[in-house]
Amino acid sequence: MLFSPFVAMSNLFVIFLLFTAHVSTVDTKASQDAQSPIENYFMLIWHNRLYVYSAAALVFGIWFSLKVALKKKSFPESVDLWVHKAAKIKDTSDKDAEVHLSGVKIFYSSQTGTAKGFAKELFEEVKSLDIPAEVIDMKDYDPDDQLAEECASKSVCVFLVATYTDGQPPESAEWFCKWLEEASTDFRYGKSYLKGLRYAVFGLGNSVYVGHYNTVGKNVDKWLWMLSAERIMTRGEGDCNVVKSRNGSIEADFQAWKVKFLGRIQALAKGGKKSCSGNCKNGGSCKNKKKDRRDEEEVASRDNSSEVDLIESSSDEDESGSPDEKKSGSVVDMEDLGNIMSSVKKAKVKEHGYGDGQMVKRSKQNGVKKAENEEERREMITPALREALTRQGYKLIGSHSGVKLCRWTKSMLRGRGGCYKHTFYGIESHRCMETTPSLACANKCVFCWRHHTNPVGTEWRWKMDPAEKILEDALQKHQNMIRQFRGVPGVKPERYEEGLAVKHCALSLVGEPIMYPEINTFIRLLHRHHISSFLVTNAQFPEEIRGLMPVTQLYVSVDASTKDSLKKIDRPLFKDFWSRFLNSLRALGEKRQRTVYRLTLVKAWNVEEMQAYAELIALGQPDFIEVKGVTYCGESSASSLTMANVPWHQEVVAFVQQLADMLPQYEIACEHEHSNCLLIAHTKFKVDGEWWTWINYERFQELVQAHEESGGQQSFSALDYVAKTPSWALFGAHEQGFDPADTRFQRRNKTKDISGC
Repeated sequence: MLFSPFVAMSNLFVIFLLFTAHVSTVDTKASQDAQSPIENYFMLIWHNRLYVYSAAALVFGIWFSLKVALKKKSFPESVDLWVHKAAKIKDTSDKDAEVHLSGVKIFYSSQTGTAKGFAKELFEEVKSLDIPAEVIDMKDYDPDDQLAEECASKSVCVFLVATYTDGQPPESAEWFCKWLEEASTDFRYGKSYLKGLRYAVFGLGNSVYVGHYNTVGKNVDKWLWMLSAERIMTRGEGDCNVVKSRNGSIEADFQAWKVKFLGRIQALAKGGKKSCSGNCKNGGSCKNKKKDRRDEEEVASRDNSSEVDLIESSSDEDESGSPDEKKSGSVVDMEDLGNIMSSVKKAKVKEHGYGDGQMVKRSKQNGVKKAENEEERREMITPALREALTRQGYKLIGSHSGVKLCRWTKSMLRGRGGCYKHTFYGIESHRCMETTPSLACANKCVFCWRHHTNPVGTEWRWKMDPAEKILEDALQKHQNMIRQFRGVPGVKPERYEEGLAVKHCALSLVGEPIMYPEINTFIRLLHRHHISSFLVTNAQFPEEIRGLMPVTQLYVSVDASTKDSLKKIDRPLFKDFWSRFLNSLRALGEKRQRTVYRLTLVKAWNVEEMQAYAELIALGQPDFIEVKGVTYCGESSASSLTMANVPWHQEVVAFVQQLADMLPQYEIACEHEHSNCLLIAHTKFKVDGEWWTWINYERFQELVQAHEESGGQQSFSALDYVAKTPSWALFGAHEQGFDPADTRFQRRNKTKDISGC
């Protein structure tokens, strides 16, 4: 036990008092005997008072010393505990008071509605995490007044942006993107204008559009970064091209990105920091830095439209590397660089499965070699496309084909008239099957009545079904649809029986049938079943047109007559679309069988290009020219077409008359008022003043069979299988192209029916 200096001095003082008391006691002993006992007692106490004082002082000193010693021992522990508890309480209260994530604002810009759907889906997912969320259409948001406020709101802004024609944003995002671009380079805003804004970007695009794939998403990401906004995760890119899509479809790309995003905002809500920036101790590397670098390199390679890598695994999931890559701090000598590059190339070939002994194909688009491993190819029809097309009434076949019942087939089964092909060429509409072996197309036309639900592409890079299976399933599904009309009121029994036996095939359902690599095999199978072939192409594949075997009638869609108007109307995927278009017309002119230009008139778009149309007709010298007013297909976010763009029948007639006057070897032959369509025919089909535009289908089958048996040596021309056109089908007839054998039916309050060819 430790004593203070005060206690030590007290003890010395007590000893001194005891010594003094003892001396005084001896001196007074003699006088005590002379007094009373009581007086003697008090006198004794008085004379020994020093002993009393000393005892009291001793007791007090011992008590005080014990108390001080115990206090010294317990004071530090109690103080530390009190301070720790106070700090803990303060820290807890601060944590409860601090909000790391106030909410998520989801901005979207959409042309076809995909981004809008993704925004709603993300909204529901974020809400399920008990995090406030809001969906905002960019057209309703003023970034000049509101975006800077997000810097201090502790929210996260998500931008789901689509890329439209020529790398431009959709109409709803034009102002937002324009403001963001100008602000990023305007000194009046400053480079730190959006400092504190946390954001993430997911772009929607199609890698088939080489040169501006996901351009808008990349730009929004770049402009936000230039204004010092903080990116919370790597930019996501959704690809409508199922071949190049990392996850197989744009929907799957979004799902993969969404999972990472939800994990990221959960971490932010708990106060988590951003991923390691790579500034690790001792100058070492870290896993996140390597992952981020690989992500950036992969995005850069996609930006450069590299087609060497068909499908790459996600960098967030693939942490493996070559032994050389796992060596830290290794230095490569220049003489070893060649060996390393060789090993990397071999590893790449091994990874993608197109090593020795496997056929490698050179791309038609850009000359890059690609694997022909059928197992690695993806299906053209994604689950989302399958669902959309099925809702529209398509019967899908395999992974890339489809069939649908034309409205004119239904009409003729009831005796209510056939389509314009019946009027112009004698097709029996109730015996016609409308199908395609390729749902993919190389254009995204503004008047597409499929509302761009079909896939797009510039070459065949999907899994391929055999032609025999496609035709077998198409016939079966078509017949099943015909059987649904058995016993339906108004259906003529004889036409029902005839409809079960397909006699004509219109390869014009949707997409680009000529893209299918086995198109000649498919056509040959049609002819062996004594089915005529009417094939429509969009004039973007000239070599395929040249290599096409004889068909009953070959169509080329001529939707515009100038480069600029064709680009606006067809919105082609090919950069060299105009030269491909012209070469396709030249290839058509080399054919000996029946050829047709199909012109679609879009009011206020292409009806003023008369002279240019005449020049294109002179280039391809078609046998026939079909001129049809555009069909309005209802509202579509993918197109700005309205009913105002649909010409009246008299307007189409006036256009055709002016065009025919400019063509010395052509005259107006037929009319189908019900379809708003007219036929201009070459005068070689007018024999002795009578038109022979109809087709002798039995004669065609004989000619094509002889052609095949001779190995292509025995050829034939369009004039070898003509038939006389009936008077009711001619231009100027009072029937206006309606077959008098049928009865015209006018539906009151009819709903739009956009099916049919």
